[in-house]
Amino acid sequence: MSNPHDVRIQEVSCEIESVVFRTPLKFGGRVVSKAELLNVFVTVERRDGHLAEGFGSMPLGNIWAWPTDKVEPETTLEIMKKFGEEVARIANAYTPYGHALEISFQLSAEYYHLGRTLPGRMGHDVVMPELAQLVAASPFDAALHDAYGRAQDLNSYNTLSSEFMNEDLAFYLDDQFEGEYLDKYTLREPTKTLPLYHLVGALDPLTDGDIENRIGDGMPETLGEWIKADGLTHLKIKLAGDDLEWDVNRVISIDRVASEVQAERGCTEWYYSCDFNEKCANVQYVLDFLNRIREVAAPAFDRIQYIEQPTSRDLKANPGNKMHEAAKIKPIVIDEALTDYEALLLAREQGYSGVALKACKGQTESLFMAAAAQKFGMFLCVQDLTCPGYSFLHSSSLAARIPGVAAIEGNGRQFCPAGNKKLATEFPSMFKIKNGTVDTGVLNGEGLGF
Repeated sequence: MSNPHDVRIQEVSCEIESVVFRTPLKFGGRVVSKAELLNVFVTVERRDGHLAEGFGSMPLGNIWAWPTDKVEPETTLEIMKKFGEEVARIANAYTPYGHALEISFQLSAEYYHLGRTLPGRMGHDVVMPELAQLVAASPFDAALHDAYGRAQDLNSYNTLSSEFMNEDLAFYLDDQFEGEYLDKYTLREPTKTLPLYHLVGALDPLTDGDIENRIGDGMPETLGEWIKADGLTHLKIKLAGDDLEWDVNRVISIDRVASEVQAERGCTEWYYSCDFNEKCANVQYVLDFLNRIREVAAPAFDRIQYIEQPTSRDLKANPGNKMHEAAKIKPIVIDEALTDYEALLLAREQGYSGVALKACKGQTESLFMAAAAQKFGMFLCVQDLTCPGYSFLHSSSLAARIPGVAAIEGNGRQFCPAGNKKLATEFPSMFKIKNGTVDTGVLNGEGLGF
């Protein structure tokens, strides 16, 4: 029997939007100075002929999603753009009715082949990694979910029960989820507020002494100024991963500045996350890092909430990089390596105890990973890809609908605030940070919520 809530794709189109960074961002040994956004528009038709439109946007973060020395970053970016366009082409040719999850899942079966053949057709002898495929396809996935929710005149997160979905989670994951649907793992109303993780990049000035020439645009420029301006309580620290002294000193320096400013504010509780961007050779580096921080700055150690993806994203090629000992001390969160359910199961075997959800990996995949992480009792956080505008609201709506999410990262306001101007007047409490939080309760509209 056909489901009256099912939709089919009527039209998909896409465009590129460029946003220049206010200041450069350094991570994983590379410096990023602009963002290329892929914007996707999807029109769907319900079985009764009712039409609805959805929108999705995401930075094509090639530096993060496709680090390689085989071709230049400009080349990987162009391939990711083309991949996104090809996803739109494939989607335009897809005619079956279904739930947004179902349609996205079926279409994603084409991505593996496309990722292997597209670069060659463009004259490059490389294979597109799965993570880059997910990022390039994610704006379409978001737009599809947005359109599906709007077709039902509902928030998309309230269309995840057996009434709407045609298959249970066992169909997409495994028998552990038999008879379960995503409504079990999502909230019917968004969390009212969530703490915001502010990024402290390797190039970011901590004090006035770190600045040679001020930008002078009225925005904060030092860490202390950011903490005061936004009432920050969560700081994400980018670290080297191959220079223990630098990493330890960086955390101590940040903690020194934060402690001074928080004391002035009367704040007694704040947190850090530490991101090594896969640069650690092994778990021993992480253990040495944590032990050193605990020895020389015990309060800073206590403030570390979790450690993010310390070693290589290629889990299968590095089976010796087990995180069990480190995970006994702090949650160790999988990020770059998390591309599908199989990767999550392997990460658990290798000792990872937490999951970083990212809208840039696709709305469908993020919902599946959120369900699995909850099923397995894992630590949960949501991070972004220096997401401006719509992509930040999308990331925030995801975080606000998943039970147990500790905090959300949002550094677009730091590095590319120009991309927020269109929506800052409509959602001021999402882009003007107060008391270190974002007002996610406003993301309760139809579709993805905004």
